[in-house]
Amino acid sequence: MTTQNHDFTPNTEGPRRTMLHAVHEQLGASFTDFGGWEMPLKYANDVAEHQAVREAAGLFDLSHMGEIRIVGPEACALLDHALVSSFAKLAVGRAKYSVMANRDGGLVDDLITYRLGEQEYLVVPNASNADAVLREFTVRGADFDASIHEETSATSLVALQGPVAAEVLGGVLEELNLADGGEDLVELKYYAAAPAVVGGLEVLLARTGYTGEDGFELYVPNESAVELWNTLLDAGRDRGVVPAGLAARDSLRLEAGMPLYGHELAADVSPYACGLGKMIDIALKNKPDFVGKEALQEAQRRADEPRQRVLIGLRGLSKRPARAEAKLVVGEGADRREAGVVTSGIPSPTLGYPIAMARAERELSEIGTTITVEIRGKSNDFEVVGLPFYQRSN
Repeated sequence: MTTQNHDFTPNTEGPRRTMLHAVHEQLGASFTDFGGWEMPLKYANDVAEHQAVREAAGLFDLSHMGEIRIVGPEACALLDHALVSSFAKLAVGRAKYSVMANRDGGLVDDLITYRLGEQEYLVVPNASNADAVLREFTVRGADFDASIHEETSATSLVALQGPVAAEVLGGVLEELNLADGGEDLVELKYYAAAPAVVGGLEVLLARTGYTGEDGFELYVPNESAVELWNTLLDAGRDRGVVPAGLAARDSLRLEAGMPLYGHELAADVSPYACGLGKMIDIALKNKPDFVGKEALQEAQRRADEPRQRVLIGLRGLSKRPARAEAKLVVGEGADRREAGVVTSGIPSPTLGYPIAMARAERELSEIGTTITVEIRGKSNDFEVVGLPFYQRSN
């Protein structure tokens, strides 16, 4: 039987603030409401912050993300039932990206799950969906011998991302306890996590991120957040580390071809239209049952139809960027019709030309195809390109 060890209630009186809010104010941040949280959008210049992450490193406050701990003899079975992926073979100390489907075959959220022990997992949903994911786990876990602990309200999360991140972190890393007994940061693999001591503070250190660069995410109790932030910023200042906001995080993740819930992913959009078809195919082949399986089987049967939509990358052939909700059109005159929609788009700071992700009819998805995008009432040509747009060299 699942127990609910939490007293969390959603905020209804305006955006929540992280423990680092006063620090961001002192650094001159401008703020935005994101997922019900008042978060730093940028500090001085979002393009400069973006470039710093590509060339050195950026420090992000990600404390708006959710944290849900699942513990017990049937914790793994609960995850297998509630999420699309399988978790039995996930080793202690490793992480897996997966999705929670609804019964109609859309997505409740995409999330990362860390296996912290034989019977202990940490699930990290997006800020805007943390409440929904917690509710779903509570309902879906009713018949499992596992306890669900809401930890969002007690946990802060900071991320250090960029080519010098490992060097900077290594300078203040005092202890690392890898699941296999290792103690060296170089042994912490991508999509892995371990308890660590950084600047005298106990953290859960994960080699994960949302920028396309090497980097780390550090989970700490709220009371340690300010000290951890200052420790990392001070350690990296001479190596070019700067605070970075959500604007830079968004442009970085888009260059890296990473989806964002509410843009590429949504409750009423099939995973086959979001670039997640392979994940679903594996689950349908290998798992006897999970929530949403029946609807996803139907989506799989229809996935190869020419007018079913798939996620594509677009490169602008002019300087005008396409923003989210811009329409992809085909045909002329009376035959002109919508054949897709841009989900995210920016002028790429790294590449120097406009890029976008879009859901387009499958017959338009071949690399090299030229597609017309309507931007402010005018037609603009974009070329279909592979994802990701940017990939680090090492």
